[in-house]
Amino acid sequence: MRGIFLVSCFLGGSALLAGCRDDGSPRPATEDAARITGARQWGESRSALQKRELDRAAGPALPIPDDLPARELVGTTRQIHQLIEASGIPSRFESYTEAVPAAGASLRMAAIPGGTFLMGSPAEEPGRKPDEGPRHEVNVSPFWISETEIPWELYTAFMENGRPRAKDGQLLEEQPDDELWDSVTQPTAPYTAMNLGMGHGYEHGLPAISMSHHAASKFCEWLSAQTGHYYRLPTEAEWEYACRAGNPGAYSYGNGEEALDQYAWYWDNSNDRYQKTGSKKPNKWGLRDMHGNVAEWVLDSYLPDAYGKRDGQPAKDPLVIAPKAPHVVRGGSWEDDPDRLRSAARRASSPAWNRQDPQNPKSIWYLTDGGMIGFRVVRPMNIPDVITMHRLWNFSKGEP
Repeated sequence: MRGIFLVSCFLGGSALLAGCRDDGSPRPATEDAARITGARQWGESRSALQKRELDRAAGPALPIPDDLPARELVGTTRQIHQLIEASGIPSRFESYTEAVPAAGASLRMAAIPGGTFLMGSPAEEPGRKPDEGPRHEVNVSPFWISETEIPWELYTAFMENGRPRAKDGQLLEEQPDDELWDSVTQPTAPYTAMNLGMGHGYEHGLPAISMSHHAASKFCEWLSAQTGHYYRLPTEAEWEYACRAGNPGAYSYGNGEEALDQYAWYWDNSNDRYQKTGSKKPNKWGLRDMHGNVAEWVLDSYLPDAYGKRDGQPAKDPLVIAPKAPHVVRGGSWEDDPDRLRSAARRASSPAWNRQDPQNPKSIWYLTDGGMIGFRVVRPMNIPDVITMHRLWNFSKGEP
């Protein structure tokens, strides 16, 4: 059984307003002229971008489904897919360090052997919620996962990319020396520091926070374009399997909250803020902060009855993508109580995480109230086809 795979497209747009500033005061004619000129340049650049994307898609005909999101960007995905296929699969399945050229940094990836486990929690587990059952057997293929949550020193190179971009992250102009990863849609500059007042800027070692599910997915594409390795968010099954590291208890170390302080930052010990990655004990597979510090995006959409739809049957690499559904976050965070840090605990994303964003429509990149949200990345052993790869990097656009 392969799991549910339902997908929808999300549409968005913006309008150009002229004549007055946001506060109602009149704009000088020169300012209006600059806005109009900028809009024309944006339109011309967008047309040029679409032509370049068609050029990038040149080659054997690629059937594109009508419901594929961000269809105009499939050419870039195709190029990245070719790069990944050319890199091939390593001859040995082992942990490794991935260099990230654009960030001048590296990322440690842990090899997780495939296997079968019981996903969800037993009815008698303290703190258990109905959406964690029924407990059922899941088989997971081998994959690599980052040993820590993605830190600021990697994410800021993606977030503060220094290029003029439209609101959807597409380049407004292209340079002759652009790299492939420059063509990946990336965030526009945030209007405020996205550490949300916790710490002094984007400190090295602290996990990146406050990004949308879409932004985390596009980071994975950006990382893939640099490395020639396919990265994406972990599925909910991969995340729980990696967190448990073979332990069926409430936490990766077993049952009970007595030892939680050794493994996690949470409400009782976090000093009301996130902390540096990797400063607590790892689980048996060498993964740190799977419990607490920041809650982590996973690939799946949230359905409260997702496990019940599997009818208790064994599932192979399940993935749930449902139209207009929230997304799943796992692991709990620095602001949570111990029950939300359990290996099986699930949480749905919420529009409230972007409540203070003054824009209309709201940003597709940032969560103004998401200081407890981060992510880590997965590299699966199996490389999907171009269309699946593109869909999984783009399906959440417009959602929190």
